Amino acid sequence: MSSKHYDLVVLGGGPAGYAAAMRAIDFGKRVCLVEKSKVGGAGVYHGALSSKTLWELSQRVKNVNETIVSIGRDKFELSWEEVRKTLDEAVFERKFQFSCHIKLLKTQRADLFTYHRGFGKMLDKNTIHISKADHEDVTIKTDYIIIATGSSPRKLPNIPVDEEIILTSDGIDLIEDYPKSLVIVGAGVIGCEYATIFSNFGKTKVYLIDRADHILPFEDDDISRTVSQNLEKRGVTIHQSASLLRMEVVDGEVEYEIETDGKREVIRVEKALLSVGRTANKEGIGMEELGIKTGANGRNIGDDDTQTNIPNIFAVGDVSGRIALVNMGEIEARHAVERIFGGKTQRISYDNVCTIMFLEPEVAAVGMNEKQCIEQNIPCKVVKLDYSVMARAIAMRKTQGFFKIIVTNDDEMKILGMRAVGEHASSAIEAVALLIKMDKGIKELAELIHPHPSIVEGVQECVRMLMNRSIFKSSVFKDKLACYSLVDGVKTPLQRL
Repeated sequence: MSSKHYDLVVLGGGPAGYAAAMRAIDFGKRVCLVEKSKVGGAGVYHGALSSKTLWELSQRVKNVNETIVSIGRDKFELSWEEVRKTLDEAVFERKFQFSCHIKLLKTQRADLFTYHRGFGKMLDKNTIHISKADHEDVTIKTDYIIIATGSSPRKLPNIPVDEEIILTSDGIDLIEDYPKSLVIVGAGVIGCEYATIFSNFGKTKVYLIDRADHILPFEDDDISRTVSQNLEKRGVTIHQSASLLRMEVVDGEVEYEIETDGKREVIRVEKALLSVGRTANKEGIGMEELGIKTGANGRNIGDDDTQTNIPNIFAVGDVSGRIALVNMGEIEARHAVERIFGGKTQRISYDNVCTIMFLEPEVAAVGMNEKQCIEQNIPCKVVKLDYSVMARAIAMRKTQGFFKIIVTNDDEMKILGMRAVGEHASSAIEAVALLIKMDKGIKELAELIHPHPSIVEGVQECVRMLMNRSIFKSSVFKDKLACYSLVDGVKTPLQRL
């Protein structure tokens, strides 16, 4: 069975694919969205929304217990049944929004929008075959194709994932109760997020296997150290510099063996979570047959500003192999459509990508960190302000954390990056991200009148320190403030009295 001709076919209905389809409608183009399973993808199911809902719940439990236990009251406990109910409600709410939106679009803009549920495969650069569960297969024609098929949790050889005892992110929020004990393989962002979640609930003994000598190895040591200390304070055992020798199911539980500093240790836990990254969903969609090439690193597709080596085929989101974030996937998708139908020539920038890590405390990032500047031998100036000197943090009684802003080592002091660690961290980096995009220096922030009391006031005080106009002097409050240049790995204080 064949259908009408489309201006664009989008393979995949996750955050990137959905954004691409909606942007094409803005241009008045006939677009067909093809999704094999669930619209919303990992952005809704077993991914960003579900894990962040769990984190929010766990934070509330932790905050309540920090208050009531200190005054002698019994610890508050939330049943897993109640957790699952809230999680299911959140997922359903988002799922319902997508379902209603698609249904209304199909009714109100049937001239532009078509949705097919099925598995799409490219037969050639202008033909897609859609295999459907009801066997009513469809073959359609198109001028352009955007591949947005997402990614799946990466698995490790010789570890039997069954999503019941040994799990990935696809199975962890489907468990029936809090595990009494849980080992997490992988100490990157997602692994540390789940360690934070389960330790916050206080019902699970958590172990975290870290190959490196510290968690979050891509981040600066002060961030890693803060998060690590908080996890350990909440009872998490971190196996640092550890090699996982084996992991298997024994008597319905997980037995794993690690080696650290030449010593071997065997530990038995109730469940395991693999958090070792994700792999692009590229199998069976016709890429190899069409000769779509990967980039220089052997992984990226759509390497030429989202465009593949076949000019009318683009790749966006997780499947592209670049930055696996919902917000970045949506930006890439919109950018690809604007290139195709809007004649956009300015290349997409990855320099001001904002990220948030749902840890304890919250960590937000944009641009470069101190470690990257050292590795790339970029002379810079660094300013660091502790949360304990911010009025809003004091009012909230949440004084753990800091801001760190990195600028060029010259009079312009253009912003290279920022890290925010602490309460409301994600709200603090947006102005800095905008300045990075605009290639501006810090003077604009120095004169901006921020609301008081607010966490973002700390950004202004950081800028003032760099300009030698700060209220508190780093040379006086050395344990709370820092302002220094970094050249060839050598730190030199900038503020002197």
